[in-house]
Amino acid sequence: MKKQHLGFELIIYDDENELPAFEKRLLDKAIKARKSAYAPYSNFQVGAAVLMENGEVVIGNNQENASYPSGLCAERVAVFQAGALYPGVGMLAIAVSAASNNHLVDVPAGPCGNCRQAIFEYEVKQKSPISVLLQGEKGPVFKCGSISDILPLAFGNSFLGDS
Repeated sequence: MKKQHLGFELIIYDDENELPAFEKRLLDKAIKARKSAYAPYSNFQVGAAVLMENGEVVIGNNQENASYPSGLCAERVAVFQAGALYPGVGMLAIAVSAASNNHLVDVPAGPCGNCRQAIFEYEVKQKSPISVLLQGEKGPVFKCGSISDILPLAFGNSFLGDS
């Protein structure tokens, strides 16, 4: 038997004002996207912004549907749109902001498992990390250097023999 510890480094900023300017701008775009989310059922709005290697920023927000689970999370809306608009252009970072109509979200909300897997696919495809910034509607900002950090033992194309 062998034990192995899996872990990652998480940078925690007290708030968005401690971020480098380019990351603050990216988070600001995620916040703006969050404010136009379509979330009439959960009342939980999420916005995402993806920084591309060419300097473009692609946004997304959660889109709910009365026919669950037909909706889509902000992170997947953003990365799928980025992949469609800029095929072959790498993604450098994704910022995610979450808020609720029912309570104050003052801690970062991480992407769901489906979103982590979708972002991981692009990380594998481009062979470089996608950093992740997370914040609630206020409070600390979490930063990790790669989506792989928060998706240990990820399922990738190597399991399909396509690596």
